[in-house]
Amino acid sequence: MHISIVDKSGKNLFARDSKDENPDYSDVAHLSDMGRHFLAGLLDGLPDVMPIVAPNVNSYKRLVENFWAPVTVSWGLEHRAASIRLIAPPTASAKATRFEVRVAGADANPFYVLAAILALGWRGVEKKMKIGVPPLGKGEHVGGESDQGVRLAKSLKEANLRFMRKESIAREVFGDEFVDHFGGTREHETRLWDEAVTDWYALFFASLPGISANHDDSQGGTTIH
Repeated sequence: MHISIVDKSGKNLFARDSKDENPDYSDVAHLSDMGRHFLAGLLDGLPDVMPIVAPNVNSYKRLVENFWAPVTVSWGLEHRAASIRLIAPPTASAKATRFEVRVAGADANPFYVLAAILALGWRGVEKKMKIGVPPLGKGEHVGGESDQGVRLAKSLKEANLRFMRKESIAREVFGDEFVDHFGGTREHETRLWDEAVTDWYALFFASLPGISANHDDSQGGTTIH
């Protein structure tokens, strides 16, 4: 999801009026102070809102290493594998300055995702937060040696435990009522998945030496011999 903020006149508030000649990171030389605080807020809170941007059990099948997937708290100018891609000069026009939050999948509710991005980013602006991790440069891989960001949750269960913990940033920006209710729905899905018995078991064991499996719809399933 791409996001930028403009004022009433249409001016992009993430764009800097003139290049910062001495930024903490060269990637943000053309990013406004508001944009830097917004980015810092996103990076700080992303691990705590994973059930919103990756809400289903299958969401985490996509978030694995070596598939250009955003698996860590990471960012970079025009970095197309990081969790947050900064689009800004000199690779884009100032008026096009924005963030692409790449973690959210097609299975997420776009309204929830946008609410999470705005809530986390504005928290960073209000607190004047500093960017906590250095950017990934060209040729630096997500999850590689140069990536200092923490690994995002590997499963819905892991994500929801962090989302619902007492000190979660999600509780700070959304409130306890929403977190308890939405987190409860994610707990329910996780429990249903844990209780499910799928054909994977039959196919796996059938692949072992000396074991075969026959599927018979009339008998209601697969028989292992």
